[in-house]
Amino acid sequence: MSFVLVLLCGFSRAYPLLEKSIEDVFVTVPENVDITTKTLDSNNGSTELLIEGDMVFPKTRIALYCFNNNIMEVPYTVSSEFSYYDRWVIENAVMMTFNSKACIRFIPRSFQTNYISIENRDACYSSLGRTGGKQVVSLNRYSCVYHGIVQYELNHVLGFYHKQTRSDHDQYVKIDWEFKFSFDMPYNFQRRNTNNQNTPHDYGSIVHYGGKAFSVQAGTKTITPIPDASVEIGPRQEMSKTDILRINKLYEC
Repeated sequence: MSFVLVLLCGFSRAYPLLEKSIEDVFVTVPENVDITTKTLDSNNGSTELLIEGDMVFPKTRIALYCFNNNIMEVPYTVSSEFSYYDRWVIENAVMMTFNSKACIRFIPRSFQTNYISIENRDACYSSLGRTGGKQVVSLNRYSCVYHGIVQYELNHVLGFYHKQTRSDHDQYVKIDWEFKFSFDMPYNFQRRNTNNQNTPHDYGSIVHYGGKAFSVQAGTKTITPIPDASVEIGPRQEMSKTDILRINKLYEC
């Protein structure tokens, strides 16, 4: 998995965003709908210039580590435009995986200068890695507030690209370049010079495109796993074990 090595520093302790306890439930996209497909559909017509469908082009790649007993803290705020239910979904996605299984702690912002601001904008997108100051994560409340999509966008915040753009992707996926997507879409599938952290290609990654991503022909695949074309690369509802491993390896915690 590729990455931009970044983190937003914070110093306040972590505490629940909501006063009431969060039940152990998922709010998921419709059955058999891949979250990447749902995200890309939601982002069609967004006013933002997005790369790979849901990432604001990075303006900086400056690395910044924060250590607090081997825990990395990322301050965040959630817009008051979200309903109590929306905030419950967002908090659930954060608490159930990042804060319980990885060494990342998304904590409510108190006074920190660098933080992420989860807002109800026109699509599902985030910047790639740290930008400094207020950093917007857009989750349109009518199309993006789902467990998997929240985790999907927060992986981008932590610096992770989409899986199928790994430097070694030709060993694991075949991109069907001809007649499968419009002329302006191929850059979304191009390899990047990535550090793959000695981990295998993960078809179940939360940030792996589904097989029909950007397809302009109904029912046709743009991505085919190799050598076994029957391997499933969607739908996914939450981060995989390998996603969590890569976060912990990347931030050395």
